[in-house]
Amino acid sequence: MQTATEENTIENRAAAFFTDLQNRICARFEEFESSARFERVPWKKDEPEDETGKRLNGSGERRLMTGSVFEKVGVNFSDVHGTFSHQFREEIPGAAESQGQFRACGISLVSHMANPFVPAVHMNVRFLQTSKSWFGGGADLTPTFPYDEDTALFHDAMKGACDSYRPDAYAEYKDYCDRYFYLPHRGEPRGVGGIFFDNLNSGDQEADFAFVRAVGEAYLDVYPKIVERRIDTSFTDEDREKLLFKRGRYVEFNLVYDRGTKFGFATGADPEAFLMSMPPIVKW
Repeated sequence: MQTATEENTIENRAAAFFTDLQNRICARFEEFESSARFERVPWKKDEPEDETGKRLNGSGERRLMTGSVFEKVGVNFSDVHGTFSHQFREEIPGAAESQGQFRACGISLVSHMANPFVPAVHMNVRFLQTSKSWFGGGADLTPTFPYDEDTALFHDAMKGACDSYRPDAYAEYKDYCDRYFYLPHRGEPRGVGGIFFDNLNSGDQEADFAFVRAVGEAYLDVYPKIVERRIDTSFTDEDREKLLFKRGRYVEFNLVYDRGTKFGFATGADPEAFLMSMPPIVKW
């Protein structure tokens, strides 16, 4: 049993917030569906160290829903700890000094929509601790048919979260998002952007955590508004075909460049969890 002090550590408070956010997002998304509901798959790992030095323990819950509005949406929570492999620990700040020991918790979400005029969206917020600790995350929008007013609404919501943190945060994290969610082999952005931040440790952990909470709350508020705007838009087979090809770009980014995917492979996490971002139907 944890003591009151242990329960109040930043990593435990972050994990509790991420779990609560997962619950509230899933409940909100289910309101759009007449009958579809999230399938919940709890999981737990308790693995011994392997020949590479890697060990993974912890638990989480994968949630997946396929419906008439959300063709596929995954909202996953994980809280894991263990040891990075000898090779991978060189890539993570503070992991060499901690002999590879780490704890990571977070929520990750990707939704692919049935209607081509409703944009796909990604959001994640996370905490990671080695000999150092930091937050990371962000949210970005990927429409097949961009609407300026939807883009503006989404960015205004992210800016509001950033402005609650520090005045120049939005410009910095928007630029980071634009550079990160970019397909260099195509010479094109993945979508219309949002914000992205990593290795966030300002020296004021409470302020950093408050900002991460603000990002999660901003996302939960703004994305359903965009869905409501577009779910009844009529579309043609040609519109749907464009959606499927746009999803191909999404797959290319997530399999080649996405840090979360690479982290999942490197830690030995459940492939079903970190590959939930893959759309159900896609074309090239």
